[in-house]
Amino acid sequence: MHKVVLSLTLFLTLSLWASPNVGQEILEKKLKSGCTISIADLAAKHSQKEWKMLKDQKKLKAELLKLEPNLKEISAKELPDIFDFLYEYAKDSGLFPSCGS
Repeated sequence: MHKVVLSLTLFLTLSLWASPNVGQEILEKKLKSGCTISIADLAAKHSQKEWKMLKDQKKLKAELLKLEPNLKEISAKELPDIFDFLYEYAKDSGLFPSCGS
């Protein structure tokens, strides 16, 4: 019984964490038609420190709309995953997102 409860708790906890891969999928959908920037270029607009500061100051969504006015509406629920993607692939991360992952 304890193993079942522990497993369920662990699963639920892990599923609540944000994910760069989920953030990438969200941005790929939100940047479809009429946008002038790729998701890789979007992430490279700021350093990890700058993305974190924007998130902490609750200015992340406004910054995304400033960088890409044609971005489709982003919900508060989507922001943690989008942040994780932007942070993971920021200009100083040394990483580049793969296509379709």
